[in-house]
Amino acid sequence: MTLSALDFVLASRRSEITGLQQLLQMGKLVGAVSQLIHLLQRERGTANIFLCSQGKTWGGRLRERAEQVERAAQAVHQQLATLDQEGLERGNAARLFSRIASVLHSLSTLPPLREQVQQLVIAQPEAMQRYNEVIRCHLALIVETADTSGDPSVSRALLALFSFMQGKELAGQERALVAAGFTTGSVDESASQQLVELIDAQERCFHTFSEFADATSLALWQQQQQEESRELERFRRLACSRTLPPGEPTEAALRWFEVTTMRIDAMKRIEDALEKGVMQCCRQRIAAAQRDAEQQRQEIAQLPQAEEHFTALIPPQLSRAVLELVEQQSRQLQALDAELAGLRATLAERKLVERAKSLLMQHHAMSEPQAHKTLREMAMQQNKKLAEIADAMLSVAAVMGKKPT
Repeated sequence: MTLSALDFVLASRRSEITGLQQLLQMGKLVGAVSQLIHLLQRERGTANIFLCSQGKTWGGRLRERAEQVERAAQAVHQQLATLDQEGLERGNAARLFSRIASVLHSLSTLPPLREQVQQLVIAQPEAMQRYNEVIRCHLALIVETADTSGDPSVSRALLALFSFMQGKELAGQERALVAAGFTTGSVDESASQQLVELIDAQERCFHTFSEFADATSLALWQQQQQEESRELERFRRLACSRTLPPGEPTEAALRWFEVTTMRIDAMKRIEDALEKGVMQCCRQRIAAAQRDAEQQRQEIAQLPQAEEHFTALIPPQLSRAVLELVEQQSRQLQALDAELAGLRATLAERKLVERAKSLLMQHHAMSEPQAHKTLREMAMQQNKKLAEIADAMLSVAAVMGKKPT
């Protein structure tokens, strides 16, 4: 049987629908990972207070938090089991599966960490760093998922979600840092500087989120900013100036933790809205692609002698109609590719910077804000883009045999 241009016009549309359906499946995984990260942040906060109080506060909550995380991890496992490992786009599947492997490995490190926390045989900074690393692996999976998208609208939604989740994670680190200082009755100069860097890093993430977010999510975030507690700013000023709040240290720490938890929980509601937006975008694009496919089938069926195009010579009127269909679809794909190229360039730069930060964190014991500050200062000194500095650093590291996870 001889195939014609019309067969491949329809095959192109079927491929588009299949890709969007895969994105919908990945969107469900993103939702499960989002919930797991939120519960990991809660467990980290509880462990932080427990360790800083030398086991006197919130010991009873540790098991409950761990059980919540394990249930959320099970939901992630269930979504992973539904992935079409053979059907995912070959170009991105290898990186995606590597990230999934890192996530699963990081989850295996939690039971021994919890045991160390429970027995008070691990220092608070080390425990927080290990929780941070687990969460960082999960966030890396989100950004890799965005790179599998072949649809600009879905890519934008995923970039907005990732940027917001990253900002929320930094807010969680801020909660842990200040809670530790208040509980121990000492906010040293290093902690104060780190707090300033965390606040600055959050602003950068939320600025990126604002560039890609849909109008509804952006309005929710603007509303939350207007309603944020003045008490939060008062606590921040005290911590930045290394001044402790009045009263018992533990009481001040718990109040700070309560205020920042309300803020982070409000962020989770926006995160949920962003996640729903990703899913809705996928479903709308699938429905639109299916409508377009059906319309194409109807147009092809109405073409003169369409049923004979496999074996007969194509008459002029049919040739023109086929050409119009092919050119129309080609123009649509070119427009999508142009928009997607810009988004992928942005995403590629983000991934370079994240990998360079990971390298600095692993081999130079830096926090995430410190690593970003180092890259930014190098970029300013050399008058280069942040991504160019990150790329150069990764190239040197590869030569020296050092690789980021």
